[in-house]
Amino acid sequence: MEKLYSKDEVRQKARELAKMVAESEEVDFYKRAETQVNDHLRIQELIAQIKKNQKEAVNLKHYGKTEALKAVEEKIDELHQEIDDIPLVQEFKRSQIEVNYLLQMISNTISKTVTDEIIISTDGDLIKGRTVKSPF
Repeated sequence: MEKLYSKDEVRQKARELAKMVAESEEVDFYKRAETQVNDHLRIQELIAQIKKNQKEAVNLKHYGKTEALKAVEEKIDELHQEIDDIPLVQEFKRSQIEVNYLLQMISNTISKTVTDEIIISTDGDLIKGRTVKSPF
């Protein structure tokens, strides 16, 4: 007879998996890149300028100053582009993608494995992806 797991046991295994992910190479690289971005003076200056311009844009929008708003929005876009052109920011964004990919892979693997286990345990057809009694 196969062992049945409680929600608490499954939650505990999920915590263990989360700890493994938090200690993965991808997350370690992400954390180091984030620290470097936060310590990078020019990046922080640009972020401050963006925030200042965003506040100005809100005020201009509130008072219906469309031409001035357009100019401020263009300035914000330029500042964003300047940040995006910094190699460290590009590395940081790549590390975010890698961490997201890892999390998506885990989610997909869990989902597929659970589905496959249900099909197998009900003597279903794994190739067709359905249980024996499934009306679908």
